[in-house]
Amino acid sequence: MSDLLPLDEAQARLFALAEPLPVEQAPLGEAAGRWLAADIPACVDHPFADLSAMDGYAIRFGDRPGPWTVVQDIAAGTMPACAIGPGEAARIFTGAPLPAGADTILVQEDAARDGDALRLTGDGPPAKGAHVRRKGANFTTGATVLGAGERLTPARIGLAAMAGHAVLPVRRRARVAILSTGDELALAGAPLGPGQIHESNAPMLAALLAAEPAHLQCHAPVRDDLDLIQRSLIQAAAGADILVTTGGASVGDHDLVRPALEAAGARIDFWRVAMKPGKPLMAGRLGDCVVLGLPGNPVSAFVTALLFLRPLIAALGGAADPLPRTVRLPLGAPVAANGPRLDFLRAAIVDGTVRPLAAQDSGALPALAHADVLLVRQPHAPAAEPGMFADVLIIA
Repeated sequence: MSDLLPLDEAQARLFALAEPLPVEQAPLGEAAGRWLAADIPACVDHPFADLSAMDGYAIRFGDRPGPWTVVQDIAAGTMPACAIGPGEAARIFTGAPLPAGADTILVQEDAARDGDALRLTGDGPPAKGAHVRRKGANFTTGATVLGAGERLTPARIGLAAMAGHAVLPVRRRARVAILSTGDELALAGAPLGPGQIHESNAPMLAALLAAEPAHLQCHAPVRDDLDLIQRSLIQAAAGADILVTTGGASVGDHDLVRPALEAAGARIDFWRVAMKPGKPLMAGRLGDCVVLGLPGNPVSAFVTALLFLRPLIAALGGAADPLPRTVRLPLGAPVAANGPRLDFLRAAIVDGTVRPLAAQDSGALPALAHADVLLVRQPHAPAAEPGMFADVLIIA
């Protein structure tokens, strides 16, 4: 095990191979899912004034319990016509600014109006400042509303718009090329020749990256021929920020990706990680492109893409925290003691508990397809009983 890199060290070395992508200004509609390249200050105060949070009447707290004389109506999007004086009130609607002199909202359900005469009908007068959204309560001009490295979720896009921004500084989308190798591979849906299987890794990886800020190019599978793989690697890497290969990364006679990369002039930074599945993982550079060689077995390809490829895209995109997060859930079934490698068991969530699936082979894609999480087992972890809590990565 001494020649296998720990997961965290391998991830750090992978990130060190890449540099953040150039910054560009993206309209809000094109910024979702990307990471901010700079802090975002508010251009305005929000609310811009003291606003009513309810439909009702703006009053002076000192005039309670009334009665009052209604002297104006104020709708959202309009400004008060005048201040209110002692014994006066303004009919007001949600989102409308309070007139000068008013400091409290009497909700319409607690009031009765006859012409301009208004009286209290509720159980008691409102508290001072009731139902008022104070000026600047959300943010004030110049305050940082979003920080560099934050991912632009729908709510954060809305917050940026509220703060006065129509475009945001983000890093350009990563260009990712995916290349599978193997004599046995045929395109999905194509007729199968003798000994062939349908290639599943490229479509699976493309789906895994569908929500990521990346431009994908999936190349046709390449036969196990050293010269052909070398030419294909050079062609796929041209113009790409990340070149992802699947298969051919182990040590068999037909595992030709590493020698083909070296023949193409690539620098291999590391190979093999102390994890299961996914040990034969390789990373390096080919020109200006980061190369990530994933195992060919579908489950291994998925797990390593989840832990290396997607975080690499996030790191290139300027994410403050590119690594996936685990959550803790109780076990619903016993788990055996673990071996010397970090293990990611395919598991399902049943009644709020985590249960490992029966099939854990790295080629058992049906089990992965029905898994909700990867159950993380540390090296040499002892057996665990139902009810004990475990770290999991959500995958579905």
